[in-house]
Amino acid sequence: MQMAKFISIEGIARRYPGKGSASPTTIFEDLWLSLDRGEFGCVIGHSGCGKTTVLNILAGLEAPNEGTVIVDGQAVTGPSLDRAVIFQSHALLPWMTVIGNVSYAVSSRWPQWSRSEIRTHAQKFVRLVGLSGSENKRPSELSGGMKQRVGIARALSITPKILLMDEPFSALDALTRGTLQDEVRRICDETGQTSFMITHDVDEAIYLADKIFLMSNGPDAVVAEVVENPLPKQRSRVDLHRHADYYAVRNHIIDFLISRSKGFASSGAPHDPLHAPVVIPRAAAAQDDAALPSIGRSR
Repeated sequence: MQMAKFISIEGIARRYPGKGSASPTTIFEDLWLSLDRGEFGCVIGHSGCGKTTVLNILAGLEAPNEGTVIVDGQAVTGPSLDRAVIFQSHALLPWMTVIGNVSYAVSSRWPQWSRSEIRTHAQKFVRLVGLSGSENKRPSELSGGMKQRVGIARALSITPKILLMDEPFSALDALTRGTLQDEVRRICDETGQTSFMITHDVDEAIYLADKIFLMSNGPDAVVAEVVENPLPKQRSRVDLHRHADYYAVRNHIIDFLISRSKGFASSGAPHDPLHAPVVIPRAAAAQDDAALPSIGRSR
């Protein structure tokens, strides 16, 4: 018997009512995806396909019009500390300091802890995101990148069952972004953290994800493909581009975004929500890499 998936999004739909007599707008319908425990999934698609709405439904912040979401055998009916969210914006409490924002999350997770235990635990994650020395600053005294780092520390500090991320690194400078990608990847590898992230960065998805969900254009979007990342589980940023399968999977995703993401909703072709993941074999990979435009290819 097949084991149940740790995350199972089953046939969900999200529609918004039209104005007056106008028909409702269907963002997506009959959308399915799943992740095993400890997997890292990334969703890529053009703006308007409903990526953030899917994440909000998984977080319990929105309810689907149809379908259900199951996490660790339980249906999602609302927010939970088992599902931590890192938003695009920092979403900090402006009257609290850096350590106060992180400590507030920690105390919500472990209310029985002493003040000293809470602060020690919070300080560990403040240090992790490179904000040692800024513990007593308030959000108004921080740069945009620093604010987002506090949000990342706050989410990681409660050691959630699922880490949900909505383009969490997009506001950061390149050096900090890379450092935090490395840290999130290290934490997920060491702890077996199950993670689900939205990104527009193809290279970020290839570096972080085990599965990459490609969504067609909205409205009426679907999960068109599930790409199994062919790169080794243990991979590093330094030599990522040297791997034999790197450009093949990168070009496959870029080709989808440029050429194939428009056809699913408008074609009316049947879509199997239980379709097998797309696996890019080595032999086909070399052929695809040679045939596609050399977007971002080293010369």
